[in-house]
Amino acid sequence: MPRVHPDAFFWPSMHKPCAVIPVYNHEHALVHVVEALRIAKLPCILVNDASSPACTAVIETLASQPDCYAVHLLHNQGKGGAVMAGLREAQLLGFTHALQVDADGQHNLNDIAAFLQRSREHPLAVICGYPEYDASVPRGRLYARYLTHVWVWINSLSLQIRDSMCGFRVYPLASTVSLINRVKLGRRMDFDPEILVRMAWQNQPMEWLPTQVHYPLDGLSHFRLVHDNLLISKMHAKLFFGMLLRAPKIICSRGRR
Repeated sequence: MPRVHPDAFFWPSMHKPCAVIPVYNHEHALVHVVEALRIAKLPCILVNDASSPACTAVIETLASQPDCYAVHLLHNQGKGGAVMAGLREAQLLGFTHALQVDADGQHNLNDIAAFLQRSREHPLAVICGYPEYDASVPRGRLYARYLTHVWVWINSLSLQIRDSMCGFRVYPLASTVSLINRVKLGRRMDFDPEILVRMAWQNQPMEWLPTQVHYPLDGLSHFRLVHDNLLISKMHAKLFFGMLLRAPKIICSRGRR
């Protein structure tokens, strides 16, 4: 008997996407990001990660528009913490999928339609951006990515994760929120790679699309080269030992597919 792919049971009418944008003092670029998302007719959830009063005022003004919502965090949670708060809010508002978008303008929003179309075609999959960089990418961050790629392949026992650092993704909310409610994930720049590794452990389908990345529109980056690379290294070490414990189960489950 032929095997029926689980996506076949997901009706197109159940695909109700939104955008989740973690915001920390990117008020100038944020206006342009939200404008592009509204042109794409994508509802927006802005997660104010304890930004300055000036940025908070911009967020509140944007959230007064139709299909634009604000979540205000009293204390700075970091990018991962803000994204998780936004994903939970998206599910509470009745959305089924969420496009994660950075507020600093580095993501190519011309790719929104392609990412959402792939998500409609594969609604159970995480649609992940595979970055194509221009000359604006900081050299230190670019080189560190290659080391992260190797550790991600080791910790996931797979080569399927082409890039774990690009945050331009469409998450299926049911499986994603279940994971973030069940597991303590990194709350800062370690979030993006860790969640993909843990999804790989549970055989979450993933689809990959190339996307151009530019750093950044307003010249403000919150990536701390030493601190965040140490944080990511700690995350890789934690995942490595987690992988060792799960390896037999992971290998067995993939052998049955």
